[in-house]
Amino acid sequence: MGHASRVYYAGAFASIVAAGCGADATGAADGSAVDVPAARDSVDSSDAPDSAIAVPDVEADTRDTSVAPSRGWFTQTMPWDESVAGLAPHPSSGAMIEALAERGGWGNSGIFQVDFSLTVLEAPADEPLRPFEPNGDFYEGDCDAVAVPVPAGGALEGEDGYACESDGDCHLIVRRGEVLYEMWRANIDASGTFEGGCLAVWDLGRSWPKTLRGEGCTSADAAGLPIAPLTFTADEVAAGEIRHAIRFILPNPRIAHRQYVRPATHATGAASADPNGMPYGVRLRLRADYPVASLPSEGARVVARALQSYGMILADGGQIALTAASDRGATARWEGLIEPRDLAALDVSDFAVVDMGEVFDWSGDCERTP
Repeated sequence: MGHASRVYYAGAFASIVAAGCGADATGAADGSAVDVPAARDSVDSSDAPDSAIAVPDVEADTRDTSVAPSRGWFTQTMPWDESVAGLAPHPSSGAMIEALAERGGWGNSGIFQVDFSLTVLEAPADEPLRPFEPNGDFYEGDCDAVAVPVPAGGALEGEDGYACESDGDCHLIVRRGEVLYEMWRANIDASGTFEGGCLAVWDLGRSWPKTLRGEGCTSADAAGLPIAPLTFTADEVAAGEIRHAIRFILPNPRIAHRQYVRPATHATGAASADPNGMPYGVRLRLRADYPVASLPSEGARVVARALQSYGMILADGGQIALTAASDRGATARWEGLIEPRDLAALDVSDFAVVDMGEVFDWSGDCERTP
């Protein structure tokens, strides 16, 4: 199905201007909203369309319900779990890095920093599932129309509760048993009305193809990737090791227009860089000889070592480069581990583009993986 009705919104956390999930050519490059389509009728588990995946029943377990685990999300090894320390740079790495620097480098005035606002929740396996009313950010075909767990005491990205008061991306991210639910632009108002944008449901136990949820398909992130498995946590940093690539974002004018590479499955029309723009899914790796010991905190050094081994994958549009999970419910706390600008010394020129394989042009169509 085409996505001519998609909308681009400006996020609000710490001046983030995000492309949002799946913005396309109808979205304005300056972040203004356009042509909001009418929301679909409310959905529940019984009226999901054919494109919705089946959510397996999960027996009760003794998992810590305070926060989702930071490692071992999927049963299979996923691309972001694999080290890229030994891979050759892409032949156009130098030109792409130079172009990114000329366009302003990282977002937020070119400063490489960390966003700690993303809340990752864990619901008990018997947590009831709540239906929601799809809003204008729910895309037929790409998104899953199934009910969602909403554990008591949780919160959306950048919020203290489930109300999207900041008008930001307001991601709702919940793991329930072996299923990960990720929703963009969620909101539960004071009356209890639950509205949501694109919902991507990830069965953590299935065998996923290279096309993930489908060629050309978005998720709760513009690139079509899961979010939580690419964030890093306070517990990981406190333990001294991050064993996966990290989610990163760039402003739309620095992202390739309608292009993506694996592991991404989706691009946007709001992204406007051409040529030598960074395609969604591109993986940048910090140079091996970067003086990690010079960074101001041990937490920053842990993150930098992960960037040398696993790199970071372009997943969405916005202003704050790296995404960490909030320490809500975690054992460790970010305070004393790492500050938002402890990685500010990392310049665009300190990175290389890892050889990225085939470049896909996004047509606007989503071919869902059964």
